[in-house]
Amino acid sequence: MPKTKQQKIETVLQLQQKLDKSKAVIFADYRGLTMKQLSDLRSKLYEQNAEFTITKNSLLERALPSSIFHLPSSNLEGPTATLFAYNDEISPIKILVKAFKDATLGKVKFGFLGTNSLMEAQIIQLSSLPSKDDLKAKTVGVLAAPLQNMVSVLQANLRNLVYALSEIQKQKGGV
Repeated sequence: MPKTKQQKIETVLQLQQKLDKSKAVIFADYRGLTMKQLSDLRSKLYEQNAEFTITKNSLLERALPSSIFHLPSSNLEGPTATLFAYNDEISPIKILVKAFKDATLGKVKFGFLGTNSLMEAQIIQLSSLPSKDDLKAKTVGVLAAPLQNMVSVLQANLRNLVYALSEIQKQKGGV
């Protein structure tokens, strides 16, 4: 059943809102994926505060001009699904690319990271980056290493003092 004009207007407004609050937007060709695969992908992305929706190209073309994203409409050809990443930009992209690779179906078309446009190769390259949580953990590890080394050095001096006192005690005939 075709959508009414009012429903289309509401859909365009919803798309504009999603585009405005997204840190990254990826457009993908989802052909060949089963409903189960799409459902699993959506649930994984939902856990990352991201959304994967199938969108009609004509409605996307109406929503994009009022957003910060600018692209020629010739890029929107064929079936299109849109990934909206709201918090972490990289993790949802990693999940999407991995799902397409595992299924050997579907492919990313192009996208945006912030206001920078990305082509397919750049998106795949981004998917190989570590996530924000991984980077935070590495940063904490780098910051904590000198402190751990300092504690170890200070403990070594105390340990050496105890060994020296113990040897003196043994030399003087103590137990």
